[in-house]
Formats: sequence, structure tokens, C-alpha cells
Amino acid sequence: MFTERTSVGLDVHARSVAAAAIDGVTGELFQTKLPPGNDRILEWVRGVPGPVAVAYEAGPTGFGLHRTLTAAGVRCVVAAPSKLQRPSGDRVKTDARDAVHLARLLRLDEITPVSIPTADQEAARDLVRAREDCRGDLMRARHRVSKLLLRHGLVYDGGAAWTGKHDRWLTQQHLAGAASRAALDAGYETVLQAKARRDRLDRAITDLAADSEFTPVVRRLGCLRGVSTLTGFALAVEIGDWARFTGNSIGSFVGLVPSEFSSGQSRVQGPITKTGNGHARRLLVEAAWHHQPQYRVGAVLRARWELASAAARARGDLGNRRLHDRWVRFGQRRKRHTIANIAVARELAGWCWSLAVMDD
Repeated sequence: MFTERTSVGLDVHARSVAAAAIDGVTGELFQTKLPPGNDRILEWVRGVPGPVAVAYEAGPTGFGLHRTLTAAGVRCVVAAPSKLQRPSGDRVKTDARDAVHLARLLRLDEITPVSIPTADQEAARDLVRAREDCRGDLMRARHRVSKLLLRHGLVYDGGAAWTGKHDRWLTQQHLAGAASRAALDAGYETVLQAKARRDRLDRAITDLAADSEFTPVVRRLGCLRGVSTLTGFALAVEIGDWARFTGNSIGSFVGLVPSEFSSGQSRVQGPITKTGNGHARRLLVEAAWHHQPQYRVGAVLRARWELASAAARARGDLGNRRLHDRWVRFGQRRKRHTIANIAVARELAGWCWSLAVMDD
């Protein structure tokens, strides 16, 4: 319930901030445009009739403003942009109107807040996303090299690509023409640089996963097939506070539930929503493929089990058997593998939640 006298809405951008404050006693509306800087915003907030509550949308400016206002004793709510209610007939959008809209929604308690990470959690999230960006750079660099060779009629058929054998094959290719050779050398050099950068980030993530606040969760998540140390750490930092979900609701947070448009007697379901955290969704979808083969506890999975508690191992074993059985039943019903994998990934998210919230 909103209890403060004044509600403040801030439309925060990199170089400007539109501010609006509604005084609940007099009904007066204060509006201004502020320069960037948390201290300047705090100074203006302190100048309106108090006590004050502030709301702004989550975005690229991060959570520094929230930390500054909270440290000063001002209640601050960071709104989830996708959950903000807006009238369908409102076709005029300006920064000033957005600020007023936020101030009104805050007073009505109609804002869905996002989970605020600590500075250490945000730093770990930056590391994981840097690795994700590097993975994409490496994939694109490899594609450019392979397509360059394809245009010259060179196709590798000696097994899996981008292995040690494939690298030796690449170094033996000599294209005709100095320009083509320079292009191949530049492309292959980019691949090597991206791979080295990815390996450095992998080592940094592995070290942090072994000794940080996320270590217990990562070790419990590692009891599931397909959830390596890198995957478990990325899920831990991307989800953050697992307690805000349930086994049913976490699937919708990562966008793995079907979209739906139902009215009256009509019920229409479509493809998955793909809302929420796309990085976590990709990791879950990739991990779900590991549950398709016959379940057995190999050396890699057993090594991860040794780091977790007995209760987590038992829970992980139960989840692994259940998820493989889902694959078997989908195969008996002749479901397309892509559709079956999404359903398994949705259930895998629930098993990850059950392990993450488990007490050691």
C-alpha cells in the first residue's frame, strides 16, 4: 500500500532525466527536466514535500540510482517495463508524460518491480553476459571463415568441425590470390582471438563459481544433466532471487510457456512467449537436449554430485529420470523434437528452482 505523501516518477536516460512529482495532500504536480547524475536527482527529490517514494523503469542505466536513493532513506521502486499498464488509446508518448504516468502508477500501487541485484551480483552478471557475447562473436567468426572457404569450394569432411583436427586442416588451406589469403588469415585470426577470450572468461567464471555466494546453488544445480558449472553459474546470477518464483511460475519468467488468446468459448494457444530473460531461456533449452539420451551417471556427472549434498543428489537423480521419461513419452507420441525439447526445458526450469531453493 502506498503510504508516502509524494510519488515521484523518473524517466531516466543517459543524458537527461524527466521528473514528475504528485503531492497527495494538495494534488499539485511538479515537473522538471534534470541533468544526469544521481546526486542531482537526489537533491531534487529531497526538495519536494516528503515523505517521498520514487519509481523509474529498469533499463541500460542500471541500478545505481536505486542504490543512491535507498541509501538516502528514499523508497525506490524499479519498474519492469513490460508490465507497465498503459491505456490503449494513449498514442502520445513523451518523456514528461512517461514520468507523470510512472508517478500515478506508483501512487496506485500498480507497478510490478524487478529484483534488485547487489553490486557483487551485478558484477557476476556482467561477467556471465560478457562470456555470452564472446560466445556469439566466436560463432559468427567461425561462420565467416567456413563460408569464405565454401565460396572457394573447400568443405571440411573429416568429422566434427572446430576440433584440433579441423584446425590443422584449416592451416593447410592455401587460397589462390593474395587478397583471398589475407581475408582467410584475418578471419582465422579473429577465431583464435575470440576463442582465447572465451577461455579466459571460462576460467574466471569457474574460479568465481567455486568460491562465491553462488557456490551452493551452482553445486546443487550441477546435479542435473546438462547443467555444467558454467551453465549453473549463469542461471544462478541471471535468476538471482529464486524465492520469488514457484516451480510453476519460473517457466513463464524465462518465456517457456505457450502464448494464449482466449475469449468466451474460444481458447487459442500459440508459440512460447519468449519473454523475460533470454539468456536463461537459451541455457535451459540447450540443457534439455542432454536429457534425451538414455540416463546414466557418468564420470562427469558423478564428479559434480560429489560437490553437492545427499539431498541434492537424490533430488537431481529424480529430476534426471523424470525428464528422460518425458522424452521417451514424447517419442512414443511422435512429437516433433523441437516441441518436445521446449516442454522438457520448461519442466527443467522447475527442477532447477526446486534445487536452488533447497536448504543445504
